This record gives sequence, structure tokens and C-alpha cells, in this order.
Amino acid sequence: MGVVADAAYLVAAVVSAPLWMRKKRAGWSERFGRLEPLPAPAPGRPRLLIHAVSVGEVNLIRALVDRLAPEADLVVATTTDTGTARAKELYTGRAHLVRYPLDASWCVRRFLDAVRPDGVALVELELWPNFARACRARGVPLAIVNGRLSDRSAGRYRAARPLLGRDFRGLEFIAAQDEVYAGRFRGAGARAERVRVVGSMKWDAAQTIEHVQGAEALGREMGIDPDRPLIVAGSTAPEEHALLRDATPEGVQLLCAPRRPEWWDDAADALGGCVRRSRRPAGSPGSPGSPSPTGRYLLDTIGELRKAYALADVAIVGRSFGSLFGSDPMEPAALGKPVVIGPAVADFRTVVETMKHEDAILQITPEELAPTLTRLFTDANERRARGARALACVRKHQGSTERHARLLLEMLGRSP
Repeated sequence: MGVVADAAYLVAAVVSAPLWMRKKRAGWSERFGRLEPLPAPAPGRPRLLIHAVSVGEVNLIRALVDRLAPEADLVVATTTDTGTARAKELYTGRAHLVRYPLDASWCVRRFLDAVRPDGVALVELELWPNFARACRARGVPLAIVNGRLSDRSAGRYRAARPLLGRDFRGLEFIAAQDEVYAGRFRGAGARAERVRVVGSMKWDAAQTIEHVQGAEALGREMGIDPDRPLIVAGSTAPEEHALLRDATPEGVQLLCAPRRPEWWDDAADALGGCVRRSRRPAGSPGSPGSPSPTGRYLLDTIGELRKAYALADVAIVGRSFGSLFGSDPMEPAALGKPVVIGPAVADFRTVVETMKHEDAILQITPEELAPTLTRLFTDANERRARGARALACVRKHQGSTERHARLLLEMLGRSP
């Protein structure tokens, strides 16, 4: 089967070469499994490899790393360049940091020879056939944590069940976020008795603190007027920027934080006359930046969205007013902000439904955005009440990280 997968990957690489050759990627040597062997862990400390694809997953596992670090030797493997950069910020000195290999059998073999894990945790999904089979051949238990299988992915995995069903059946456990996802994993071939519903670690990753370090500096350096109200639209998509610009009430400032770096320049064009964070970087000397004459700001950096949300009077969650699949509403909710989201939330449907049930989020159509914002900015009491309900909702659903930690320690042969 490994030969078949390798052949399929080779064909896919040739077909997609024009696309990926245009993108700048670092760490290719490690992606091919070429890395120095990691030092052996101390006696009695099992080694756990955690695969976190990109920034979202890297941020998600912060509390899990804190919980497991005293009892296990941790390795955090990332796929994207932005995820790797974020992992270095968060986990240098606390975990070994590596790039996750391509799923060609020889790359996987080199990688596992160098890392030598005692167990592997895949964040949300990312089950690759050669990697799964290589772990099984070495007797390394493999688990999915914070398991999530979207509507569109579930159909693909069901269709691939003849090829991947064995890999799902071989998992030590799947810690699913909710019963809907659990049912989809069973439908993909996972053993029913190995699928557990333990909640989402995202509720724990959404830190509920009153003061976010660096938030005031961000506002000062960008020239955001603290005496005027501010909308922060996070993880936005290109099709949303004009909508957000036109829906912002008069006298209200708007900061947009596009989801992907390749969208930054288009966002700047749509938000004509905006101040870009990259032109006023952190630690800029001198007096505070001058305010934007248009009242519009662009956060074209990685890792500062939480600071921006902390400044918001209203938070809007992007990739939800167009053709995409939504973004995480929990981070602004955890900061006690009134949260607005659009109708396209396939990737976060369960979270949004939970928050709607507790009146902790406003889900509206694009046509409703402008009047909704106008209402919110004429009623401070409603803003405060909605922010309080959002924070209470996050606190109510926290605790999944500890349940995940116990399952992983059991997998590693440790008593939690």
C-alpha cells in the first residue's frame, strides 16, 4: 500500500508543481525527513509527538503543552511556515520543534528514525496513510485529539474508506469535539469503542483574562484613537473587506486582520487609505502613530489578532460572510467582546450553535451587517450584555484539555 500511496503522491506533485513552485516555502530539507536525531528523553519520560499543522493548531495546544510538559518529553511538529514561526515563539525551550514530513514512505521513515516517538497526537485530523502505517509497524500508538471532521471532509473520507478505513481502525483513540464529529469519524471507519466525546480544547485555548499584554502598545503604534469606538474584524477573506468598509457606522474605526498573508495587499486596496501594521511595527520608536484619516486599519502581521480583539468594542469573525467556512469566534468571546458572525460557518458550526443557544453571539446575513452595527453602537448596554454572555459561555465549556491530557498519558503508559 505504501508503494501505491507514493505513486499517487508523485503524480500529484507533478500536476501541482506550477502552483507550489510559485510559493516560497522554508524547511524543505526537514519536510523530506532530513533532520538531526533528537536526544533521548530522560529515563521515565515518554516522548509524545504532537502534530499541529498551522497557527491555529499551534495556539490551540498551549494549555495541553503546559499540562503535559512535566510528565512527557514533547515534540511539536508543524507543517506551514507561519505555524513553525508561531511554535518557535510559544514552545522554544519547552518542546523539540520539527517540521512534519511529506507523506512519502522514505520521508516518513527518516523522520521517525530521528524523532523516535513513544506516541503521536494528531491535532483535529491530518491522518496520512504512510505515516499512520509506519507508526503502526513500529508499535507507536497514534491518536487524534480535538477531533473534527467537517461536512465536506466527511464525504471524502467515507468515499476513501476502502483505502483509509484500516488507518482509522488502527487509531488508539479519537477524542472528538462533539457527538456530530464522533459519528462522522465512525462513518469513516474508526472503531466505535475508540471514539470518545471530550469537548473542544479551543474553549481552553481561549484565555479569559482581563488584560492582554501588548494590546495598548498595538493601538498606540498603529494610531488607533482610544476615544473612538473600534470594530475588529478577524480572519477576514478578500470578499469581505468592501462589505466591512461600507457597513461601518460613521465615526467608528475599523481594523481588519485578513486570514492569510497573500490577502494583505488586496485588503489594503479595499480599505483605501488604511494604516498598515507592517509600516508601524512593534517597538517603533518615537511618539504614537498618527490616526488613519479614514479610520481604517490593516493588521498585516502574524500573531497579533488577540491583541487587536482586546481593543475592540465589537468583534466580527471573518470568512463567514462569503463563500468560505467561518473562523473561530471563541477568542473574542473569551475577552468579553460582543461577537458578530456571518451565515457561512461550516467549520465552526457546533461552536456557533452552542453560542447561539446561550445568546452569546449574533449570527446575521451580509445585508443585516450595517443595521446591526448601527444598533450596537447606539446601545452600549446591549454591547456590554452581549460581551458578558460571550465570556460566560466560554467559561462554561472549558475543561477539555485535562480530559485530553488524561487520555494521552494513558496511551503513553503513564497514570494521569
